[in-house]
Amino acid sequence: MSEYRERKTGEVKTQGEWRAAFKNMSLPKVWNSNVCDAMNIDPVFASPAATISAYQTSVRDGVEQDSKGNWVEKYVAKDMFADIEGGKTKSEQETEYQATLDANTAAGHRSTRNTLLTETDWAAMSDVTMADNMKTYRQALRDLPTHKNWPNLEDADWPTKP
Repeated sequence: MSEYRERKTGEVKTQGEWRAAFKNMSLPKVWNSNVCDAMNIDPVFASPAATISAYQTSVRDGVEQDSKGNWVEKYVAKDMFADIEGGKTKSEQETEYQATLDANTAAGHRSTRNTLLTETDWAAMSDVTMADNMKTYRQALRDLPTHKNWPNLEDADWPTKP
């Protein structure tokens, strides 16, 4: 979505909103610097989101000029939680949020682990002699929830299928 900033007031609108504001002016499909000068506006360029920590979110906070004089989107880091009078503290909310994230991650890992076990169930059938490396692999999969990094496993924490 293209946005433009009016030079005089600083008002920011989308290209569609500017077209509606200049409905009596014939405007080309692609706007170049000549069109912007005629409308007394400057383009607003996309910019990266703010750098955030674990319990923050990046929020758009208007526009600002960059070091080259271009107008760009401005983002700020905002805390996801705050103390609520008569309610939970910021720390309690963060702990609860992290517990939810960990529970969701654990559920996803259990599902993946169960799928990997199911893929090797054929080796546990009564008419098949299971190889030791397959026994070790299946046991390692069953032991994943007791891994020191659980539920935040890295690729190297998962056992390698024989």
